[in-house]
Amino acid sequence: MKSLTLSALLTCCALPALAEDNWTWISEELFGERALRDGAQVIAIDAPYRTQNDSRTQIAAQVAAPAGLNIGRVLVVLDDNPMPVSAVFALDQPQPRFFFDVTMRINGPTPLHVVAETTDGQLFVAETFVKTSGQGACAAPPGTDPKEALATLGNMLIEAVPGPSSAQSLGALRLKQVDVDISHPSHSGMQMDQISLLFIPMRYVEDVRIDLDGAGYVDITGSISLSENPRLGLSVPGKTRSVDVTMTDTDGTVSTAHKDLAAF
Repeated sequence: MKSLTLSALLTCCALPALAEDNWTWISEELFGERALRDGAQVIAIDAPYRTQNDSRTQIAAQVAAPAGLNIGRVLVVLDDNPMPVSAVFALDQPQPRFFFDVTMRINGPTPLHVVAETTDGQLFVAETFVKTSGQGACAAPPGTDPKEALATLGNMLIEAVPGPSSAQSLGALRLKQVDVDISHPSHSGMQMDQISLLFIPMRYVEDVRIDLDGAGYVDITGSISLSENPRLGLSVPGKTRSVDVTMTDTDGTVSTAHKDLAAF
């Protein structure tokens, strides 16, 4: 990785599409000359063949590190979205297995790449293609009135559910899944107020920090690709007893939520 911060990566990859194969320049910007290994045995992407709702499409993946290694970071790239690097999961506590599930807005038909980085510096990539209905989701009008959305902005609900079935079958490595619903309009900067006909200023969930049992677990960098009122799910160790979430948006608003989890 070149010496770029995550915010710089998001910025440098928020450029207009200048070529048919955007993945070529995106991967060069992100990883330079580092080798990208075939991730077919490491990453399983769960994404629809065609979205039913371009503005709220569920994207998920399970990542399993090769034997003896741990996952340190996972990137989600929607190649043809205005801000392709759509979410970055940086694990403070690297894991042999990691699952995420997030609601995205997909602007148009696009390749989807998921890149997993192991703690020894190896990069693994898997890809699929997502078709859309042509709504142009990043510029679609908000689902709620912008002023009304401000009243609940930052509210969060945390839920714990059983982990992915394939993860639970790993025996000793028992996992839970934590879902976080975030109330946020996630304005892309490309949407127009239907009354004033002026563009609504960009404002989206920039960072979600998740701590487990009082210690750092994962830091998630967001983008305009996150849907309005995004829902975020991820795996956590089965022994986890408490979850703290800190959300920061691009306007500097910070909100927090806490939940104690039942024994597993």
